[in-house]
Amino acid sequence: MQAAPVRATAIPSFTDALRAVESLLMSGGQRTARRNAWTSVLEDRRRAKDRFEAERFLEEATSARL
Repeated sequence: MQAAPVRATAIPSFTDALRAVESLLMSGGQRTARRNAWTSVLEDRRRAKDRFEAERFLEEATSARL
């Protein structure tokens, strides 16, 4: 009796599947615009976090001086 053949290709992740669907539905320009927008969102979040941490540091520094 022979064993079943081994599957050679990996099952794509959910993200890979979404990107494949996206590439079918959107033109290249739309894809680039969406990715650029998402990169901007992430950068805005990073700047907001940095600003919050700087404000907290300054408040702690001024309260320690008083």
